[in-house]
Amino acid sequence: MIRCHLSTLMGRDKLRISDVAKRTGLNRSTVTALYNETATRIDLPAVESLCTLFRCQMGELFEIVPSKPEGQP
Repeated sequence: MIRCHLSTLMGRDKLRISDVAKRTGLNRSTVTALYNETATRIDLPAVESLCTLFRCQMGELFEIVPSKPEGQP
């Protein structure tokens, strides 16, 4: 599973979804999906815009988290 840390970065910089959408030019629904970690895909230019806005690397925005095997809590 890939975890998105957009909400953490937004909290750090005290930005709302609408602020991020305006500053990056991304669609509000794209930002909302990333914020809520429900996005299933994202374009590289969108990742670049977010990394530029938050002055971060891709590894700070996204993290690979191992999935738990079925049947384990």
